[in-house]
Amino acid sequence: MLSGDRIDYRSKSAKTAPLEVPPDLTQLARDGRYRPQNGVVSASGVAGAASASAGAAAPQVALASAGDMRIERLGNQRWLVTPMTPEQLWPQLQAFWPERGFTIEVQDAAAGVMETGWAENRAKLPQDMIRNTIGRVFDSLYSTGERDKFRTRIERTPAGTEVYITHRGLEEVYSDAQRSATVWQPRKPDPQLEAEFLSRLMIKLGAKPESAQAAVSSTPEKPVATLPALASGATTLDLDDNFDRAWRRVGLSLDRAGYTIEDRDRAAGLYFVRYVAPGSVGDEPGFLSKLFGGGGSAQAPARYRVAVKAAGNKTTVSVQNAQGAPESGDVAQRIIGRLANDLR
Repeated sequence: MLSGDRIDYRSKSAKTAPLEVPPDLTQLARDGRYRPQNGVVSASGVAGAASASAGAAAPQVALASAGDMRIERLGNQRWLVTPMTPEQLWPQLQAFWPERGFTIEVQDAAAGVMETGWAENRAKLPQDMIRNTIGRVFDSLYSTGERDKFRTRIERTPAGTEVYITHRGLEEVYSDAQRSATVWQPRKPDPQLEAEFLSRLMIKLGAKPESAQAAVSSTPEKPVATLPALASGATTLDLDDNFDRAWRRVGLSLDRAGYTIEDRDRAAGLYFVRYVAPGSVGDEPGFLSKLFGGGGSAQAPARYRVAVKAAGNKTTVSVQNAQGAPESGDVAQRIIGRLANDLR
């Protein structure tokens, strides 16, 4: 498990809004504790007024308690369960990621999806003598060759909200034997990073640090059935899970794979996803050229449905086109294949 000083993300475009002085300070409400008092003033009266003032201000303090928060886990997938409603949670998420050093690139409150931009974990840089002496001045010359981004997805439940945080990573590798050029390529999602940020979100929502760490590290792992190898050209996936477990697992795997979940209908067992053909790492055309200066042909994204259907104690996952008809072509094979790789 990662600890505090091993995460230090910095986004170059992240800037703190400058302080602005209101044009008319006389409009601000003033604290009456420091005004001159008329008449006789007693110590008991001052103490009583102070306690009354503190009691009146208490409801304005953000999140004084963690409530009934907990971490659920299936295999290497975790999510946060909180009694807060999505409407209460969303502003907390909007503040959480900038505080961690990220910029927010996508936020759709209606879909319950928020995604950060790519950022580098500067805590991974080696702390040798040269780095400690000149790195403070020329910090931008050092790079880990890795970039991370995170997607947060929330789902309303009868008891509150479920929060899913998924990681995606890139690494810079040499593209030729002479090591004269580099390219960025995807690297595997890191479940430990996901767990660390779930823990930090719990702290943001009012949990004590030791309680948040314990919630992540001591969460019992519910076993998941071994997924058999897919047959060549398979367009369906059978999970030895009930619907609730399969629904969560498929949603997390779609997030990790980088598919944008534009909408979902749990009652119908449908995820509505946006798909971009291979040749781009990101969710949108021209990702490499926009972010890292590489090439890439612009291709319009297509929309599909990932259907999660219960069949007794098992669940079947399949792909449909935008109109709801079964899809059995290369796209369906690719989506099912990526889901299978993450669900193993």
